Amino acid sequence: MRTEDVLAASGTGLWVWDDVRGVAVLDATAAALLGLAAEPATLSQAAVRSRIPIHDWMEMERAITLERSEGRIAEAEFRVVDERGELLRTLRLRVNHVAGEGLAGTLVEVLLDGDGERAHHAPGGEADWEWERAREAFVLDAGQALSEAGTTQEVLRVTAALAMPGFSPDGIAIYSREGDRIWLAEYHGTPIDTTDLGFPMSITAPYPAAEVLRTGRAVYLSTPEEYAERYPRYWPVIERYHRASWAYLPLVVAGRIIGSWLVAFTYHVDFTVENRAMLSTLARLLAQALSRTFLQDTERELAADLQHTMRPAARPVVPGMQVAARYVPTGGGLRVGGDWYDVIPLPSGRVALVIGDVQGHDVRAAAVMAQLRIALRAYASEGHRPDAVLSRASRFLSALTSGDAGQDDPRFATCLYLEVDPPTGTLDVARAGHLDPGMVLPDGTLLTRPTAGGLPLGVGGVDAVGDDYPTTRLNLQPGEILLLCTDGLVETGHGDLEVGWARLGSTLRGLSGLHLDDLADTVIESVQAPAVRVPPSSVAATAPLVEGDRDDIALVLLRRPPGAGGRPPEQATRVRRVVLSVGQSEPAKIAQARREISAMLHEWDDAERVFGAVLMLSELLGNVLRHTDGDALLVAELSGPPGDRLLRVEVSDPSDQLPHLREPGELASSGRGLLLMDSLCDAWGSAPRGMGKTTWFELHERQRTAR
Repeated sequence: MRTEDVLAASGTGLWVWDDVRGVAVLDATAAALLGLAAEPATLSQAAVRSRIPIHDWMEMERAITLERSEGRIAEAEFRVVDERGELLRTLRLRVNHVAGEGLAGTLVEVLLDGDGERAHHAPGGEADWEWERAREAFVLDAGQALSEAGTTQEVLRVTAALAMPGFSPDGIAIYSREGDRIWLAEYHGTPIDTTDLGFPMSITAPYPAAEVLRTGRAVYLSTPEEYAERYPRYWPVIERYHRASWAYLPLVVAGRIIGSWLVAFTYHVDFTVENRAMLSTLARLLAQALSRTFLQDTERELAADLQHTMRPAARPVVPGMQVAARYVPTGGGLRVGGDWYDVIPLPSGRVALVIGDVQGHDVRAAAVMAQLRIALRAYASEGHRPDAVLSRASRFLSALTSGDAGQDDPRFATCLYLEVDPPTGTLDVARAGHLDPGMVLPDGTLLTRPTAGGLPLGVGGVDAVGDDYPTTRLNLQPGEILLLCTDGLVETGHGDLEVGWARLGSTLRGLSGLHLDDLADTVIESVQAPAVRVPPSSVAATAPLVEGDRDDIALVLLRRPPGAGGRPPEQATRVRRVVLSVGQSEPAKIAQARREISAMLHEWDDAERVFGAVLMLSELLGNVLRHTDGDALLVAELSGPPGDRLLRVEVSDPSDQLPHLREPGELASSGRGLLLMDSLCDAWGSAPRGMGKTTWFELHERQRTAR
């Protein structure tokens, strides 16, 4: 015997609420319990609500909300009434959420005890429920639902679902006015053909909706005879739909008529003072909701147009490389802000990548950003080097934001500007107060690449001629991905940059092989719906983000495909390189170099060998700063297959004096560094180079048995 047959035999009905279609699917038993024919049925929300007192409906909604929040089976009791509002029976509902289906549950009648009384009392009051209280509760429920609707379509769906015993419209319509014409903007209900009504029709037409829009007064038609007498021209068309009563109400906001609302019934309705008051209140609530969502829809369209205008016109292209870019505005206001990116072909054949963020999240920030982006593109197209482009852009922004008449609102901007040489993977980077770029290795590991930087654009002033934006040279190896972003991607919620980079690294781990567009979408989703876990010390990165915690996001990903540069694909991912200049006045860069080498060797299992490499690097760089008058140039390269990689570190300086091993005396203050390096590395040496020399050492991933 089937389960359905057993449940039917025990008087238990089954129902499913389809979230996608917004309908309830009932089996024959459930339909009979609701006072319908004993056959499977599919009902709209309005049809279901028309059979349940409003107090009980609200109690059911509370139970379902509790089920959604706690993930457990919820129960509620409710009464069922007929078309005249007379009590038929009391039912008990059990409901749970079924993945992929929606809400599913059972219905069973609450049985009477021996005295003819209900064994269980339904919430909401007496069996003979009070219509006055019902109307008040119905209006409150409608007001809450309309206030929560976020779009015009949602408002119309809520309006179509408004029903209770004694108020179950067969159709609703919204009419709008454009000039001297009336349009049927929206209709919900029993399908009808409005062709013969002649929309758009003249505002002077003898039609109820036109009269409402002309006069601002509601029209109530309780009987077909009244409709035929007052509007004979249109009655032959209306008669086809077999309706019995109609109400046309003005939608008024701040004294302005924005439309007309039709409520049509298949049964006779006496439009008493109470009924008219309820309909008028609903019309005011509907007008307010539509006015609000009309404005929001207009703002969304404006924001979309602004975003489309301010972004690069075509899909970014870098010859020989793969590019993906995304812009996600913040949730507030017009959803426009100061974040931007750009891809600019250069006269030299190279390509410039630009990403930046103008201070603020308003329309002015977006306007300043658009002008600054055009200026940067112009300076870059003239062939200037990265540092010169940023210097000119800084002076341009200072003049732009300080010279506006009537504006005491200077703005600054952060910016990262790169020149890409696609054949070699060389990146010349200039940075103006922006985040450092990130590098995603072929295994999915994310490393930040520290670069020299200057002040944000617009801070130095119009007359500043010495804006210093030093250039850092990086190299993008085949299979690696360059990541450029604004702070909205990493500074989310209450977390700092370290937490944000950790969360981003957790998201990217193991995903570098994805198509670049899919990878960009994954990165954005990690911020919009963070579910990635990071180390316990970074718990703030996993906290849910509320709308106010989010910032605009601009993201650019650039991948150098495996096999680029002439290497076979199987070898193209085996080389990593770090290039860094350390000046005599920049001893703090030695710490940066140590971090770079540690990050390069993150996969090595032997922590002592990693420590030894960092120690030897410090020794070489320290020797240059202490014993010469010039700057040090570091070039570190990691090559070979995993498990058998070779690290080669070269430090060049302008001195021609070659280092040599010696035995320092007991009281000597120097001379032990080379002895230390000789004992830790697998090989080392020095050689003349140009006017100076280069000192190098090599270290294998695993200890060699013999030197």
